[in-house]
Amino acid sequence: MKKFINALFWCIVVSTQVKGQGAISNDWVAFRQTIDIQTKAKKKFKVVASVKVETNEPKAWAGIWSRVDNKNDEMGFFDNMGNRPIKSNTWQSYTIEGTIEENSKALNFGGLCSYNGKFYFDKFELFIENAKGVLEPYTIMNASFEMPLKNGEIQKWEFGTRKGKITKVKEYSTKLDKSAAAGNTSLLLEGTGIVIKETGKIGNVEGASPQIGAMISMLEDLKDRVERTVKNMNQYEIDYLHDEKANRIGSLIMHLAAAEKYYQVLTFENRDFTPEEQAKWGTALDLDKGGRDEWKGHDVQYYLDIYTQVRNKTIEELKKRDDAWFNQQVMKEEVTNHYCWFHVMEHQSSHLGQILFLKKRIPPQKEVILEQKIKN
Repeated sequence: MKKFINALFWCIVVSTQVKGQGAISNDWVAFRQTIDIQTKAKKKFKVVASVKVETNEPKAWAGIWSRVDNKNDEMGFFDNMGNRPIKSNTWQSYTIEGTIEENSKALNFGGLCSYNGKFYFDKFELFIENAKGVLEPYTIMNASFEMPLKNGEIQKWEFGTRKGKITKVKEYSTKLDKSAAAGNTSLLLEGTGIVIKETGKIGNVEGASPQIGAMISMLEDLKDRVERTVKNMNQYEIDYLHDEKANRIGSLIMHLAAAEKYYQVLTFENRDFTPEEQAKWGTALDLDKGGRDEWKGHDVQYYLDIYTQVRNKTIEELKKRDDAWFNQQVMKEEVTNHYCWFHVMEHQSSHLGQILFLKKRIPPQKEVILEQKIKN
């Protein structure tokens, strides 16, 4: 029989969503279960769980949490223990008590933890008020985490705070541990590599005069807000163009870096951009059509790295100067160095608002059908 030597090709259609559900970067993580609810009368409920925390970090904490979602997609009751964080390194039982309103549609509950450390959860219980006004137990699947992890997933639980929106966090690993409040195992979430930046303070920057230090701290606070807003955006989101007169979010980050670079040469060197600098930064500084055409196709970290490089130079140079320098006039302009750096600060705030506006209006990425040929 003649051998069949022709190559066979099978065409298969693969349906993929380019916008995946990869892990994000964050300094906290949450997991939850959600139950659908309908009630004609207000009902009380109670969530109980055992938790312990092992950490050397003062700001690290854990909690249990619960949220009631109403039928009009507004939030009803909510408590995440933020005002009474769990920090004890011994097993203790904690309780959240809340109310389900008549227009409620879902009850969410679970655990959360923040910053570096080992965070243990076990023995979740849920009680819901019955028609007689008695809080009776509601069955929770895998309440004590006795089921093995499945591909790193907690069976019957989901990461994130919204149903159907799984949110894994790169900084946290998931394990089952033999230290348990009940049964044989508990859930262990371990946070590592999280850098905690000091926030909520103005001034007192090491190596800087008082007003210079205040400016550095304000610049850094706003930069942190920009980074938190964009750091987990994917390529589709960072390149999305809202309309023909808008700017892409990636180009706006580049614009912040370019504007800050301009004010560096203006105030630190008393000059304008050289032709070489204008060629490098000009389209990002001006944006408009040139910026829309040029600044796309890079991931968000590309822009954030440039932004950080520029900021490091700003801080280095500002620390070389004192408060008296702030009061000096800039070149032929009728403004001072202090005013220029105030403008850089409020410029960040202005474009942060624009970024937030654009981010909320990005439509879901359309499903892409890929046709692949596989050779046998």
